[in-house]
Amino acid sequence: MLRHATNRILGQGLRSPAAAGLRMYHERVVDHYNNPRNVGAFDKNDPDVGTGLVGAPACGDVMKLQIKVDEKSGKIVDARFKTFGCGSAIASSSVATEWVKGKQMEEVLSIKNTEIAKHLSLPPVKLHCSMLAEDAIKAAVRDYEAKRSKLNASQDAAPMEKAADA
Repeated sequence: MLRHATNRILGQGLRSPAAAGLRMYHERVVDHYNNPRNVGAFDKNDPDVGTGLVGAPACGDVMKLQIKVDEKSGKIVDARFKTFGCGSAIASSSVATEWVKGKQMEEVLSIKNTEIAKHLSLPPVKLHCSMLAEDAIKAAVRDYEAKRSKLNASQDAAPMEKAADA
């Protein structure tokens, strides 16, 4: 029953040629919605993980995107997401996690919502979903960098405290 309703919403299972023209989502959106890549979560307290949590109050979409970074190379080795939202929001999250994997931190900051929207053929009314994905990537990078700064500051302070105690 739920699968039938989902298929009707996504425009699948429609038999007549006229009805096929009513499809609201591009096949890439449907693919990423039906088979989302990289769903899940990392431990947010892991110093190698950056977490971006963003939302769109107007439509209720909430997106959490996490990146796991190799400290030595600065490359994103893995990514995960959890999204509460429409098919376009889920697809945008899924695409974003695929695109960030294997890239340097600086590279992923150049991923634009327009590229995601174009790849998924999102209609103008769904562009906010790709904007959320771009914002989530940037928020995850900021979170990772903040953790690294804090960790480096505490490691730099530790030897000074030992010297003061001596």
